[in-house]
Amino acid sequence: MEREILTTKRKALAINLDPTFYGTIAEIGGGQEVARAFFQAGGASGTIAKTISAYDKVFSDYLYSKGDKGRYVCLKRLQQMLAAEYEQLIDVLGANREANKRYFVFANTVETLNFKKNNQGHGWLGVRFELTKPGEPNEVVIHVRLNENDGVLQQYTLGTLGVNLIYACFYFYDNPTLFLQSLMDNLDTDRVEITMARMEGPDLNYVDNRLLGVQLVKNGMTPAIFFDRYGNVQEPDDMLYKKNAIVLRGRFRPITYVGFDILKSSYSHFKNNPDFSPSNTLQICEITLNNLLEEGHLKERDFLDRVDLLNGMGQNVLISSFKEFYKLVAYFGRFKHKNLRIVMGVPTFVKVMDKSYYSNLHGGLLEAVGKMFPERTKFYIYPALDKKTGSIMNVDNLSFPNDVNHVYRYLLDNKLIVKLTDVKKEWLNISSDEVLRFIQTNQITWENMVPKYVVKTIKSKKLFGYSG
Repeated sequence: MEREILTTKRKALAINLDPTFYGTIAEIGGGQEVARAFFQAGGASGTIAKTISAYDKVFSDYLYSKGDKGRYVCLKRLQQMLAAEYEQLIDVLGANREANKRYFVFANTVETLNFKKNNQGHGWLGVRFELTKPGEPNEVVIHVRLNENDGVLQQYTLGTLGVNLIYACFYFYDNPTLFLQSLMDNLDTDRVEITMARMEGPDLNYVDNRLLGVQLVKNGMTPAIFFDRYGNVQEPDDMLYKKNAIVLRGRFRPITYVGFDILKSSYSHFKNNPDFSPSNTLQICEITLNNLLEEGHLKERDFLDRVDLLNGMGQNVLISSFKEFYKLVAYFGRFKHKNLRIVMGVPTFVKVMDKSYYSNLHGGLLEAVGKMFPERTKFYIYPALDKKTGSIMNVDNLSFPNDVNHVYRYLLDNKLIVKLTDVKKEWLNISSDEVLRFIQTNQITWENMVPKYVVKTIKSKKLFGYSG
């Protein structure tokens, strides 16, 4: 059945007219657009206990962090706002609580476009709200990227998004897919991207935030979603801020000894970089959405199995909608990272250099190369075994058509592509497709092709079709 998409005003009015909702709206950085939407809809006196906008940083610190200064547009500040306002709501009104009241706090901390238009608008929005258990609130937080090239338009977008979020918390909390889709009601991705979402609380314990994150990518609400090594959904700005990123694309179904060696050898090579330190260098395993979809449907269990295995090996995971590597590189260019290293095997690099893949670009392969190698970006190339000749293929002995070879030599001469040398040559004959086939046909050979932790997990949880 098609869902009726209500206007922002109708959503605000529906909340205002519901006698059970009552709470506070606190907004910093983008105007008081959410509060204004409720006041303009009418009947807000029955819904809003207080609105506040602490723009001065000293006031913000005093109210929400007790003088503990830090970043103002970040998840920590949002959670401080939600906690402080909810605590005050209970302290002031709790003794006189009506039996049917469900208290809520909406908060946002936002950076909108400045006068010079030389910054990126973004912000955090959240709702702490009661549903079935008074005094035991749930919490939903999202991070958004504001794409409009006008500060006033970004404020209008925030107003719509805030109303959508509050409405979804009360009316769609039992349907995470519908919850996410409704956040974009009366909006589109040209105006705003939702780059992270997290739901938790006594009424939301059934939600798997990892699947929630993948739905953001699947629905086109953001091009990629990050999971840290513990499986928690993270905002990419926070994850990558002043960090080095080493990114390996793969299916990881499952990760084999070859994949493990690629991770190990690329990390070892980057240790020679003067910017390296263990605390500022992230290894990231990237899986494109195309590898998670079968006949248009997300294979949720299969996806979770892959993330669990990678997390178990201490890896961060990125799920993206990018098919081409130049789009992946451009995505990382959004963030204030240090160095970017894209890791791939020789067969993948040969495909990257195939000009037929770039017919959609006016500049063809040259334009793609320009996009793939911005400042502080290099490709690490892992060798491969030529099974026909038994020889090892690496960046020194590849051959390309004459018109492509000039570009290849340029990359090689300028050290934009780097040969990984400290590798386990005895593992080069391992094929991930072959490993998966062996697992599914119960051929014990596969156990010698993947790390012991992966073997144990696959067998105990019967992953990837293993029936043992």
